[in-house]
Amino acid sequence: MTGEEIARILERLPQMANENSNLIRRGRTLSGEFLVQADDVPVHIRVHEGRVEAVETGPFRMRAWRFAIKAEASAWARHWEPMPAPGYHDVIAMTRLGVARLEGDLQPLMAHLRYVKEVLALPRRNAKPAEPAAGRA
Repeated sequence: MTGEEIARILERLPQMANENSNLIRRGRTLSGEFLVQADDVPVHIRVHEGRVEAVETGPFRMRAWRFAIKAEASAWARHWEPMPAPGYHDVIAMTRLGVARLEGDLQPLMAHLRYVKEVLALPRRNAKPAEPAAGRA
């Protein structure tokens, strides 16, 4: 899976997130923009009071964001498997495993960690079980 494919998956986040009233309620105090990056493809996600208002794929010049979650496209693909392997089940676990990194002002991320983790896990529900790859742990 490439960064562009990950970006196309993320572009469906507004529809997936905004149909979930519990998720919107959980993120109602979060407004702002954060960055999700797969390989070198930046994807800006704008949230207003828990609603994902826009998802835009870069590149952008000097575009601001509050925090960023960056990982290789293969790590995002493993994150969205129906039953992710340990270490790929959420973004914090991915950082502990060393396959993702967090940047920027982490206060809004930590204050809304459950919301952000659930939003970024939404593509998982559309995932198909993957064929086991040769040599994958």
